Amino acid sequence: MKGTDTIYGVHAVRIMLERHPERVHSVRIAQQRDDPRVRAIDELARRHQRPVQRVEARALKQLLGDVAHQGVAADITPLPPWTEDELLVALQKVSAPLLLALDGVQDPHNLGACLRSADACGALAVIVPRDRAAQVTPTVRKVAVGAAETTPVVAVTNLVRTLKLLKQAGLWIVGADAAGDKSAHQVDLTGAVVLVLGAEGTGLRHLTRQTCDFLVRLPQLGAVESLNVSVAAGMLLYEAVRQRESDRGF
Repeated sequence: MKGTDTIYGVHAVRIMLERHPERVHSVRIAQQRDDPRVRAIDELARRHQRPVQRVEARALKQLLGDVAHQGVAADITPLPPWTEDELLVALQKVSAPLLLALDGVQDPHNLGACLRSADACGALAVIVPRDRAAQVTPTVRKVAVGAAETTPVVAVTNLVRTLKLLKQAGLWIVGADAAGDKSAHQVDLTGAVVLVLGAEGTGLRHLTRQTCDFLVRLPQLGAVESLNVSVAAGMLLYEAVRQRESDRGF
């Protein structure tokens, strides 16, 4: 179906039906599934007058490939990606915006997990390079458990150029780096901030690192050399939330 995407998994489909039923075109449920979680999805879809089709599990496998679809899929109108210009306009409407930028993260599971943390922490958007980086796919949508439908993704041609534009717009650029001069809690994250995480294994690229106003490290007490990028993103996002809530006296 033109202009649609397919999501799968019990949580992703349920969240979509709860939050954005108008963007759900149809739901497919494996005939073999008849349990409370699937019945709840069926009821939600019918309540919002979304067509529900019972299909063989092999039909879902044919449609989706070898993924853990849990016997549930839905055709949806995806959340449109933002352009760089749309992001700059949105910034003007938000006090102390929090953004997450991913410098070449390639694993869709990591992107999905980062989107989920970004949504939970109230980030305005997630910025990714258009090339040589994971983009929003059904796998990302499943891992994100609905966050891909609430947190806009901005795919940009040149991440360093975008970060410089955000600097000009008054945002501080804070990169996560194991060799950072300061610990994350030592840098003020309560204002307009972009948190920048590097790619799996290689970390921040040289030009990206040079563009950052601050490089911060996260506490590591064990023997493992580095944190998974989605874990590091979650830790840094929650540090920003912690500081913001403390600043408001919560």
